[in-house]
Amino acid sequence: MPDSGTKLLGLIGDPVAHSLSPRLHEFLLARAGLNYCYLAFRVPRARLAAALQGMRALGIRGLNVTIPHKEAVIPHLDGLSREAEAVGAVNVIANEGEKLVGHNTDVQGFLAPLRARGVELAGARAVVVGAGGAAAAAAWGLLSAGAEVAIANRSPERARALAQRLSRWGPVSAHALTALPELLKEASLLVNATPVGMHPHPDGITVPPQLLHEGLLVYDLVYNPPRTRLLFEAAARGAETLGGLEMLVHQGVRALELWTGHRFGEGDIAAAVAYLEGVVHG
Repeated sequence: MPDSGTKLLGLIGDPVAHSLSPRLHEFLLARAGLNYCYLAFRVPRARLAAALQGMRALGIRGLNVTIPHKEAVIPHLDGLSREAEAVGAVNVIANEGEKLVGHNTDVQGFLAPLRARGVELAGARAVVVGAGGAAAAAAWGLLSAGAEVAIANRSPERARALAQRLSRWGPVSAHALTALPELLKEASLLVNATPVGMHPHPDGITVPPQLLHEGLLVYDLVYNPPRTRLLFEAAARGAETLGGLEMLVHQGVRALELWTGHRFGEGDIAAAVAYLEGVVHG
């Protein structure tokens, strides 16, 4: 039960009604016995600056940031972590002594499930579909692990801008979605870093199913539903699949560690994944 000593955490974005973050964080906070409360706040683009002023005024300890604010939030902050600066996107804000510092735990969250499966990224050819904050985190994480990355996006201009920003970290190229047939022929990893296929539009798909093949790991960062149409089509063609639920848990755990100083173990992570699977399957 919240009391006068309860610290506030939350999520800002638009929309947020679909988000599992409140359920995840409340589960982990209760499991650790931490006196925090986590709430979701729908914040339209026009109210972003006001929301961050409110964070300062109310002493909110931390906020997660989701679509469409991961990049737009940066000018309103007092500092950035190394990952957030490199990626150019923020998914976590920590209120550190009246200074708002942006972090990017999406990078660690993205890589953790791949490493847990023993996926060899050094020298791998990866295709990332999307050019927003999630795509930037995925691409930078892959480059830092030694992969070669091709960014494909509906807007080639956005893909080029992202590739140019990340080029100092490794081999990265930019393409229109029409280049996917050639890109996927030689790729071993495909990442959907767009919201296409997310509830309430689960029939959406970013990649023509006929391009999916054996030898390809298809990683969809969408976590609701946990098995998207892209993953269904990939599995039907013999590709290995990975949904976004584990990434959600790993990035959330890292955010809570930043905010609270508490360290969560592998048992906590496994329990959180199992809990959210139960929530989604209802």
